[in-house]
Amino acid sequence: MIKKILFFLYAAVTVCMGAATIVEKYKGTDFTATHIYGAWWFTLLWTLLAAAAVVYFIHRKVRKASTIALHLSFVIILLGALLTHVTSTRGMIHLRMNEYTDTYFVRADNAEGAEERKLPFKIRLDKFEIEYKNGTPAPSDYESHFTITGSGQRSTGMVSMNNIYIHDGIRLYQSSYDKDERGSILAINRDPWGIPVTYTGYALLFFALVWMLFDPKGAFRRTLRHPLLKKGVLVVALLTGIGGSVKAQHTLPKETAKKFGELNILYNDRICPMQTFAIDFTKKLYGSRTYKGMTAEQVLTGFIFWGDEWSGEPIIKMKSGELKSTLQLPDYCTVNMFFNRDMGGYILGPYVTEYYQGNHDKFHKQAGEVDDRLMLVMELRRGTLLKVFPCAVDGNITWFSPTDRHPQALAEDHRLFMQNVFSLLNEEAHNGNFAQMDEYLGKMLRYQQDNGGSSLPTEMQTEAERIYNKVPFATVLFMLNLTLGMLMLFFTVWRIAGTRRSTGRWQSFVIPAGRALMALSMAALTVCLALRWIVSGKIPMTNGYETMLFVAWMVMLLSLIASHRFNIILTFGFIMSGFFLLVSHIGQMDPNIGNVMPVLNSPLLSSHVSFIMSSFAMLSLTFICGVTALIIAGIAKAKTARNCNTGDIASRLASLQLLSRLFLYPALTTLGIGIFIGAIWANVSWGQYWGWDPKEVWALITFMVYAIAAHTQTVPSLAKPLRYHIFMTLAFLTVLMTYFGVNYVLGGMHSYA
Repeated sequence: MIKKILFFLYAAVTVCMGAATIVEKYKGTDFTATHIYGAWWFTLLWTLLAAAAVVYFIHRKVRKASTIALHLSFVIILLGALLTHVTSTRGMIHLRMNEYTDTYFVRADNAEGAEERKLPFKIRLDKFEIEYKNGTPAPSDYESHFTITGSGQRSTGMVSMNNIYIHDGIRLYQSSYDKDERGSILAINRDPWGIPVTYTGYALLFFALVWMLFDPKGAFRRTLRHPLLKKGVLVVALLTGIGGSVKAQHTLPKETAKKFGELNILYNDRICPMQTFAIDFTKKLYGSRTYKGMTAEQVLTGFIFWGDEWSGEPIIKMKSGELKSTLQLPDYCTVNMFFNRDMGGYILGPYVTEYYQGNHDKFHKQAGEVDDRLMLVMELRRGTLLKVFPCAVDGNITWFSPTDRHPQALAEDHRLFMQNVFSLLNEEAHNGNFAQMDEYLGKMLRYQQDNGGSSLPTEMQTEAERIYNKVPFATVLFMLNLTLGMLMLFFTVWRIAGTRRSTGRWQSFVIPAGRALMALSMAALTVCLALRWIVSGKIPMTNGYETMLFVAWMVMLLSLIASHRFNIILTFGFIMSGFFLLVSHIGQMDPNIGNVMPVLNSPLLSSHVSFIMSSFAMLSLTFICGVTALIIAGIAKAKTARNCNTGDIASRLASLQLLSRLFLYPALTTLGIGIFIGAIWANVSWGQYWGWDPKEVWALITFMVYAIAAHTQTVPSLAKPLRYHIFMTLAFLTVLMTYFGVNYVLGGMHSYA
């Protein structure tokens, strides 16, 4: 009876959390915070689950120390969360320059409006400043300097992103600021009981998760001592069971266009080679890095110097959709097709206006996307995008375009150079005097080097970015890995359906070749990540594109390590790494290298993302184990129907189950550690270690779902290989929801990843 109650409560909590994230999308964060996460019944549900788990734990008379420590940590964390919910104080303080305040605001219980409350001290904003990355408009930090008075004492303090200030047990965090930059909004948090109790639970959890892997009496170590591994039978079981148009009339020669690409430009809030901007420009218009044999730099300079001709070139790629079918547009459109010269109108104008007024159906959404690309061309032709002239303004380096208003203090010769050099380039381009163009471009580069100062990338960063731009790593590697994965899967299925004699002679060739090719693919991806690291100056794990590359890298690393004992893992590694690289290539992820928002400039970020992505990589391998097992079971069923010999299918499924469990336990460990490192980071950055953000919730759901597979004594049906593989295959849906569903459907604070 206790077991059934525990199962019901566990399922109820999981379902309620998943449903809450969907409700939040349509009702808003405040609604779910008040009516679900903050509701009495939700707290009661968690309390009953914890109580039922404790009773069941005692009833089972569990004595294993590592298991006790692990489950006790969850109880302590839940107790800390309850104390935070009951005793903590949160709110917002609005400060204005040189004005004292002793009040803060908290959200009212009905989630409508805010309640004003008194502080035990007065606080005055002395200075607020935004620090920018040198030479760019990208903020690197926000800082509020203030004075606190109270109880006859006076002190000064400062808060910034990821740096808090504590006064009499009250924690102050940088939250926002006024548009005029003369006001700052600080978050306030007083949680004297919840934080220490919760952190105690976190510490015990970290210790218990690692202990779970090394405990000689633990499930993971028992898996490693399994007879199939000990006798080497697993390896044997797996190996034996398992639209064209006329080319634009004018463009620069490749060498001259290349020199233009060597200039620096302020783009995407950072200083980078013009080549990077040219590639992004061409890809956004045409969907490819080149156009009819012309380089991206030739395309970009074509629009700059021969804008009218290139506006008639069919380079705007049209995706299938409502807009294309309704307006009967071809696969590739010209810029001019969207402008009715006779009527003087912009064809998409009314639809774009309706889109920005809130009409986001498929037709208007596609109109907005096409408008973005057309406006990119218009801004380029007006010169506003070409911020290539650095200038020191008030001690800071600012980059200007030739059409910007230049500072009055600018020297006259510099002003004339900025205003006239593009006119000179245009004249020489139309005269075909490309040698003179090369000379002007050389002068522009020297001007940048003389005036760009520390805002310029280093020589190493520039060279790294040029190498990175030359090789489409994700495109090449996803095709290579998926192709090799399919070939090795075919080989595996052939071995399942064939005989050892007919396939054995291929064994000595296929496996070493596969291992060598995977090492080569991993080395190429390592170079890709290293180049991004050099260019950006930060660990490449700050957005969706980079995390997909990292998880593909982790899959290949784990596969290479495991393949020395389990050869079939090469197949898994090629398929899954190829899949992740494919997603990064065709998905909605932005491969641009850019600056990160200030809150992400935390040393906890790399640890948090690394642990989470490592876990997802290992869970993806359990998914492939499950899919492979289901394929084997399906082949066996078909053979049985034809009265064919099926061999030892049960042994093969058990072998795959054992291999899957070898990934499951480390995956749970890294996922648990990653989640709670993220919670600590959130407490440092936002003042609350758990905010019920959709990605937080789905990461917890993923942890809870996969934890079921580790409790085979409580859920004995999962000890059976086929049922286990079905469960693990379906469980992978939670990983997909956590990573993709939240990013592209539900949204939330983590949707920037």
